[in-house]
Amino acid sequence: MLFQQIRSTPTGAYSYLLGDAEQRAALAIDPVDENLDVLLALVGDLGLDLRFILLTHVHPGTGRCAAALRGRTGAGIVASAACGLLAVQRPVEHGEHLVFGDEVIHVIATPGHTQCSVCYRWRDRLFTGDTLLAGSCGDTASPGADAGRLFDSVTGRLFVLPPQTLVFPAFDAQGRTVSTIAEEKATNPLFSGRTRDAFVTQMAELPAASPPCAPRRQFAGRR
Repeated sequence: MLFQQIRSTPTGAYSYLLGDAEQRAALAIDPVDENLDVLLALVGDLGLDLRFILLTHVHPGTGRCAAALRGRTGAGIVASAACGLLAVQRPVEHGEHLVFGDEVIHVIATPGHTQCSVCYRWRDRLFTGDTLLAGSCGDTASPGADAGRLFDSVTGRLFVLPPQTLVFPAFDAQGRTVSTIAEEKATNPLFSGRTRDAFVTQMAELPAASPPCAPRRQFAGRR
């Protein structure tokens, strides 16, 4: 098993590289411009064959880095079929899986932050994009976002996973690199002890989101 978490210093964005140590097959999750050279260097140094580039969500104007990485490696871009992007080689639906070497990664549709948000579950790890951050979550101010659907996605599809599942987000929220499902269920102030209606009301009261190409905005909630 090969696993690397790569942090972008300017924005706090996280990208991930997963691989099969025996067959050297690999995939990347949520590459960003600032991490591209590091990611490519790791692929080369480790002798990996990058098969897939997985996107947890897409905003207007994003996806350039994934396209650049595909151009350098030939890897296919993977995103939710709900995104409707022509440049995606492998549109995926909830419940599908991808195979790289002897490794398998599973697709969990989690609409809300965007209409095409997905999370990916691999072994004991969950890559949540901006759907669920450590102690927070992404905003619901972008076109197509829906706070009620976000609450349903997190509570109905993520919080039902084994409590020891490791949560790896796409953004550094409050200096955290990893969390667990158990911790988020118990302590995330946006979800713990909150009803769906209360969550929707709170998200509507939060400040407007940053522009799509700016660093992601995350919310810590109020007690």
